[in-house]
Amino acid sequence: MDEMKKEAAAIQAYLDIVCSNNPEELTERISQLMAYMSRSGEMLAQAKRLLRSRKSEEIRNTIVAVARAERLSASVQNALLDSICEQEAFLADWLDRVNKTCTHQIEGLRSLLSYEKEGLRLNKTGY
Repeated sequence: MDEMKKEAAAIQAYLDIVCSNNPEELTERISQLMAYMSRSGEMLAQAKRLLRSRKSEEIRNTIVAVARAERLSASVQNALLDSICEQEAFLADWLDRVNKTCTHQIEGLRSLLSYEKEGLRLNKTGY
C-alpha cells in the first residue's frame, strides 16, 4: 500500500503541473497521461482489492465478535468497519480521482491542441 501511495503521489504531482500551449508539449503530455491513466486504473483495482480484503478480515476477526457480544446494529457495524478500513478506502478514492483526472486532462489537452492547430492554419492562410 505504501508503494501505491508513493506512485499515486508522483502521478498527482504530474497532474498538478500547468501545461503551456506549445503543441509539442501538449502532445507529449497526452502521451504521458494515457500511460498514467492506464497505470492508475490498475492501481485502483488493486486498492479496491486491498480494501475488500481488509474488510473481510476485519469482519471475521473483530466485528463478528463485537456484534455477538454487544448486539450492534448493522449500521453501527458498517460504520465501525469503515473506520477500521479508512486508509484502504482513502487510497481507493484517491486513485479513482487520479484516474478520472487523467481522462479529463487528456480531453482538455486535445481541445487545446486543436485550438493551436487551428491558429497555425489560420496564420498560414493569412486570416
